[in-house]
Amino acid sequence: MPDRAVPQPRRVIVSSDIGGTDPDDFQSMIHLFLYADTLDIEGLISSPFGLGGKKNILHVIDQYEKDYQNLVSYSNKYPTADSLRSITKQGATKVADYTGVSSPTEGSEWIIERARFDDPRPLYVLVWGGIEDLAQALHDAPDILPKLRVYYIGGPNKKWTPDAYQYIADNHPNLWIIESNATYRGWFTGGDQSAEWSNDGFAEKYIKDHGAMGNFFMTQLGGTIKMGDTPSLAWVLNSTNPEDPTTSNWGGQYIKAWDRPYYLFTKMPNEKDSIQEFAILEIALPIGTNLPEKPEAFLNVDNQSLSGHFTEDGTVRFRFSPKSAKTFTFEIKSNVPDLNGKTGKVTAVIPSAGLANQASDKYPNWWTDNPNPEFMERDHIGAKTVSKWRKEFLTDFASRMDRCQTPNRER
Repeated sequence: MPDRAVPQPRRVIVSSDIGGTDPDDFQSMIHLFLYADTLDIEGLISSPFGLGGKKNILHVIDQYEKDYQNLVSYSNKYPTADSLRSITKQGATKVADYTGVSSPTEGSEWIIERARFDDPRPLYVLVWGGIEDLAQALHDAPDILPKLRVYYIGGPNKKWTPDAYQYIADNHPNLWIIESNATYRGWFTGGDQSAEWSNDGFAEKYIKDHGAMGNFFMTQLGGTIKMGDTPSLAWVLNSTNPEDPTTSNWGGQYIKAWDRPYYLFTKMPNEKDSIQEFAILEIALPIGTNLPEKPEAFLNVDNQSLSGHFTEDGTVRFRFSPKSAKTFTFEIKSNVPDLNGKTGKVTAVIPSAGLANQASDKYPNWWTDNPNPEFMERDHIGAKTVSKWRKEFLTDFASRMDRCQTPNRER
């Protein structure tokens, strides 16, 4: 994207699961740093699933530092590596329990501090991983809500953090948020995938041997681009009217959300039961009276083991969010005899097109994927609203990668 005249750069905090279960965040972080001269980056928060941590963000900053002299030859607005290190914070390292919140983290407290900072501009929080730090910040300081503009890469991230998500949906329905459950996939799915525009062809031609960041990029995902979280950044960079997510730009085009789908089952569901893809499914089962001193229960589904929450009403509760449209099989493992071995199934279906016309009164500032079939890539709703820009955003990305490789001799 060419440098554009804006009154002031946009304030951005990124919360990332970098170094955890998905290496594409390393790629997205490199993309972020390439455009750092156009933004006020105010926070980099590690919110991993798995073994990731703050050290992984710092490692990418180390690569940025090696390319800094080349980058700053194009723009003196690139932040120093030390300034980026100073705003790198450790967020939640465990998924929230049933309440959706736990204890403050360095990351959640930093969101609060920056949101309360005396600055009239909104604070864009780009959530690339767990949403726990945002949930905790809202819990501890609900006064910050009007200042926030959240772009949440949901889908698989929502799958891992259903309780923190549901806490926000239940307790902060006025939050300004884009919930991108599938639209973001247009960054790497669809569009022009021929030759140099393919995920591996582009990386080979425009990223390989382009400075330290380019070389590090090529060590991730076999040197093919995914960058599934990057649409959140592209939306901030390219949007001419960021208060209106219904306008079309690199980060997607969204609709006012319908009521956030939530299903409660008081018995194990079966394959005849269907729910929306990306919904929250809650299962509440009676636990009986034959209880051990420390009851435990886990709902196993695909590669997840969801911990049960034992409530005062004599039930155990599990929450699950399906990241794709298919039939899911459940099995409970528990030291409670009435629970152990219970099985069930549920079928997740693609949201119907008619939901695009059912904007929720409860969630006035919530936007999400457009389920109309004309915007689908394969079975990913909304993805064409990103993939249609593929040549444009990749061409600009390539020009930014060139800055790492060759200093600007004309300045």
